[in-house]
Amino acid sequence: MSFRIDPRLPLTGEVRRILAEEIGRALHHLDAARSRPEQALHKCRKRLKSARALLRLVRSGDEAFCETENQCYRKVAGLLAGPREATALIETIDRLAASFPKESADDGLGAVRDSLIARQHELHEGSGLEAAIGAATAACEDGLKRIESLALPDQPEQAADVLAEGARITLRRARKALDKAGSRGEANDFHDLRKAAKTHGMHLSLLGRLWPAPIKARRKAVDELGERLGDLHDVLVMRALLEADERPLGPPEDTKLLGKLLKRSEKQLKKSCLAEAAGLFGDSPKRSTRKLARKARDDLAPPPEDATAS
Repeated sequence: MSFRIDPRLPLTGEVRRILAEEIGRALHHLDAARSRPEQALHKCRKRLKSARALLRLVRSGDEAFCETENQCYRKVAGLLAGPREATALIETIDRLAASFPKESADDGLGAVRDSLIARQHELHEGSGLEAAIGAATAACEDGLKRIESLALPDQPEQAADVLAEGARITLRRARKALDKAGSRGEANDFHDLRKAAKTHGMHLSLLGRLWPAPIKARRKAVDELGERLGDLHDVLVMRALLEADERPLGPPEDTKLLGKLLKRSEKQLKKSCLAEAAGLFGDSPKRSTRKLARKARDDLAPPPEDATAS
């Protein structure tokens, strides 16, 4: 069992299988988050993102189902965003210290890190986290029950068109976000680029047996871009907190070095992200997926007679 569509099997069954596996794993991580929230919440949200990427890939085949379930898991991820962000901010401090060892050698980031750890403990130990985990668990359990209602076209040509359309829409989103990030450079533009890149990376995994070769180098490059955009996102979130009126990260004397390092890191990350994204998403989305559609029509197997009858 894997996060990959098997072209030898009917598309509906494969998508149902993968979706059930991802939500089942999300439930496992939710259970673990009651005692070990730091990593478990991150792993749960990754499974939810994988499920949503799958739904986006096949949306045109069953729009009502995919839209409803996508919104469901988007809300579930939102329930867990605060506690996960608290951990991500501490990781950002640690990355800054590693990237700028000379500047942070005298523990100039220590006071901020201590306050972030206290904030993390408050979020993880409060009743709010338990309530969020309970609500997320109930939503995922209900989602598992609805999976059997998904119905996609299983004939090879129609199934190929569904997959190609889903991949094309995501590439189009990435190209649009890249253009905006390059021209305006706002936080939301890079956030949209990050989401599109992450989704495209998951689509490459799902379509590993259908995407035209070569695919390994592209998957590696997309994964690396996604990680860098994730680091940039955390830097931008921390800069916003640093500039907030209520000063949640501490007084100016404790955050002076942090502000300086965040600006330097942001500049470096934006430059590298734009260059990498241009190489990956500079081509026409339609042209990029034309070969996929042709290959999928050839590779997808016709459904067994008993599957078409049902």
